[in-house]
Amino acid sequence: MADPKSRQAVSASICAGFIFIFSVLCGTDLLAQVPRIQGQGTAASGQANAFAAQADDPSALHYNPAGMTQLHGLQVMAGGLLSGGTTDFTSSYPPTAGQNSTGDRNGALAWPPPAHLFIVGNLGDLGVRELSGMSVGIGLTVPFGSLSRYPDNGPLSAKTTFTAMPLMDIKPTLAYQVTPDLSLGLGMDIYTFSDMLGEGHFEKQFISSGGALTPVFGSQGAKVELNGKGTAVGYNLSLLYTALRNPDGKPIANIGLVYRSQAGLPLSGVVLSNGVKTAGASTTFVLPQVISGAVAIWPTRTAAREWKLEMDMDYVGWKSVRNLDIHLANGTVIPQPQNWRSTYTVMLGTEYRWLKVDALPEWELALRTGYSHSPAQVPDSSFDPAVPSADVHVPSFGFGMLCKQGGTLFGIRCGNMGIGSIKPQAIGLDLSYQVSLYEQRTVTCGCLLPVVNGLYKTTYHTGGLSVRVNF
Repeated sequence: MADPKSRQAVSASICAGFIFIFSVLCGTDLLAQVPRIQGQGTAASGQANAFAAQADDPSALHYNPAGMTQLHGLQVMAGGLLSGGTTDFTSSYPPTAGQNSTGDRNGALAWPPPAHLFIVGNLGDLGVRELSGMSVGIGLTVPFGSLSRYPDNGPLSAKTTFTAMPLMDIKPTLAYQVTPDLSLGLGMDIYTFSDMLGEGHFEKQFISSGGALTPVFGSQGAKVELNGKGTAVGYNLSLLYTALRNPDGKPIANIGLVYRSQAGLPLSGVVLSNGVKTAGASTTFVLPQVISGAVAIWPTRTAAREWKLEMDMDYVGWKSVRNLDIHLANGTVIPQPQNWRSTYTVMLGTEYRWLKVDALPEWELALRTGYSHSPAQVPDSSFDPAVPSADVHVPSFGFGMLCKQGGTLFGIRCGNMGIGSIKPQAIGLDLSYQVSLYEQRTVTCGCLLPVVNGLYKTTYHTGGLSVRVNF
């Protein structure tokens, strides 16, 4: 076992290394997921993200930061998502009625993939005995985003041909165990853009229809780009309460509550027509508040087996997106009313974990599955094909394995891996698969631009991978 100073030194090295890995993984635009990207940890994704009352790996920093007090030593998790899928559109707008168009994720897969990184440390285990009940962490996620591409010559080209929002969330967070059964968490959400992520700004492209906005967007047929970037700061509060324990002291009933604040994200940039700047422009996208409640029970929790059932519910305050009016530098305002609807997402998940496997000593194995449902938040009046807003059903599946200190991986003992005297206590790998089945949606009042009227059919497939190292 390394001394506290050695552990602190290696912590800094690990942080730097994983930040580099994160920047490589996230070197492009993000996929759209209505447009909130819920999967921020593969063990949770395999359970349809029903994880806020379990919160027992480093992704707790996102799902329920209060759960970080359940983790020991220094723990690191990094991973990403591979997502592909299409939206098939059939127009009902009279000039293009019957024409078809297919949108994708700017290719078969959103690449490089959206990623997540979490580093969590228990201060008592790291040598700060006076703060043994406190855990601290830093996270990097991509919580909101969109990435879509439609043909330049298709029936939707006057509305959208390409949209990307490579937004990053930096999450400094701490948690404190108030009593053996109650923990509280507090964190910041620093939303920003980086040149490491795609173009480093929000971007929307379409083909100009000419008319009154020709001085800004160019004549009919011109390729228009609007872009902008900015930074916003929000906060989150969380609670994890253990209502029941088994005779061994392990939780068998947990309650989790999380509040994530609203944050106004200013976007300042330019309008380009055929690559030439025509105006400075700005708008504000109000990131919604999210309130999460979760209950988890363990019908079985022994030294050899654990079976968890969980139900989570998220309230997402999308009603904060009232408009995306474009303010030009000359004082002109281009109205873009939105009037999105707030929604509830229901998540049901289960995990069965084998803690002792005769054939694999010192290994833990887990099987996971779940289901979630989210309703559409964008009304017909402001529908944008770049956001595949429709009622969506998401079945999920996952598998996990954790090699503890005495186990072997590729013929090497897991406890012997590492650098110098710093050896991991465990190394884990989690895999997940989700299919997002959007209900067919017919848009009949594309009041901002009626070219969006028609039938939309969307399906996404998402595979996730996370690697976890416990020190």
